[in-house]
Amino acid sequence: MTTGGRIQEHMAGGGEREFVLDVRTQDMEINMGPQHPSTHGVLRVVIRADGEVLTKATPHMGYIHRCAEKIAENVNYDQFVPYTDRYDYLAAMNNNLGYALVVEKAAELEVAPRATWIRMMVAELNRIGSHLIAFGTYGMDIGAFTPFLYGFREREWMMSLFEKLCGARLTYSYVFPGGIANDVPPGWLDELKRFCDVFEKKWVEYDKLLTRNKIFIERTKDVGVIPSGMALDYGLTGPCLRGSGVRYDLREAQPYLFYDQVSFDVPVGIGEVGTQGDCWDRYYVRMIEMLQSVRILRQCIERCEKDTTPGEIKGNRKKTLRVPATEAYVGVENPRGELGHYLISDGTDHPYRLKVRGPSFCNLSVLEELLPGTMIADAVAIIGSIDIVLGEVDR
Repeated sequence: MTTGGRIQEHMAGGGEREFVLDVRTQDMEINMGPQHPSTHGVLRVVIRADGEVLTKATPHMGYIHRCAEKIAENVNYDQFVPYTDRYDYLAAMNNNLGYALVVEKAAELEVAPRATWIRMMVAELNRIGSHLIAFGTYGMDIGAFTPFLYGFREREWMMSLFEKLCGARLTYSYVFPGGIANDVPPGWLDELKRFCDVFEKKWVEYDKLLTRNKIFIERTKDVGVIPSGMALDYGLTGPCLRGSGVRYDLREAQPYLFYDQVSFDVPVGIGEVGTQGDCWDRYYVRMIEMLQSVRILRQCIERCEKDTTPGEIKGNRKKTLRVPATEAYVGVENPRGELGHYLISDGTDHPYRLKVRGPSFCNLSVLEELLPGTMIADAVAIIGSIDIVLGEVDR
């Protein structure tokens, strides 16, 4: 950006007069958001640019802060479940589960085996739905509109399955401390089997449509590279960490529910089309994870039908839940990384303190180091590859 200067006059060769503009420049400051569509919500990133090259980037968060943790101190344990839906509203089942598990750990509650298998099914089905949004919106960020329509086709079926299960399509309040709201309705497991069969075929369409698209690869390979050391230093989790080649998935590293009884692979970035840890690697880890979720779903359906009896979903939960004075932490593998709940109880019917570790919030911290040195257009691709949800960033 030109900020001023002065005209200098001197004599050129041959006695001709020549004028030279002595220009002083400085970086331009640009507000990206909070209404910019590629910020995936009300996120404001203040960026400084020298021409097309970024020199600094500072995320500004908190535009939809809702005091979720403070609310937890003023409602009972069951009443807080609907608030967990609103963290990452694209993965509400996973949020319900993370909160329920920390309360169960603190209160030493038992959960019926059938309820546990159903919990795994809804968690993996919601993971697929969340990654479908990541797939579709990332395509739009880069400039491809069609993947968004393809992704919503199967996501609509996923939401229909949840609607039949609990009556809601986005915020479910289905998993609560001690169990689940109700058993699966007749025919639901058979429909879930059909979904798995169809989804695997549709995944091939996604892969052809976007993953191997030449323009998409050029926009994402070697862009926003996060080396494994940087990913660990900034506390990244989920696909952002695994995209950098670090094999760390809580379902495998610290198994909860019955994840130690099913087989699945943990995909990591290998630099298939560019540098390990670039935008394409983070995107492709999410793509492969959807297939692994289908693999887990099939095993859960089989075990649920074979080893459990319909209707047996009750544990040792009493109607009025009081947690003994204690503290507990539980982390679960959400679609965007480790969602952690740290609970301190004072023996009453509500938490004394509840601290939530949001994966999107922690993953976003790397932007300040990642964006400088890249092009302005690359900022869109980089932010999209992190796949944030602002409801969980701000809480």
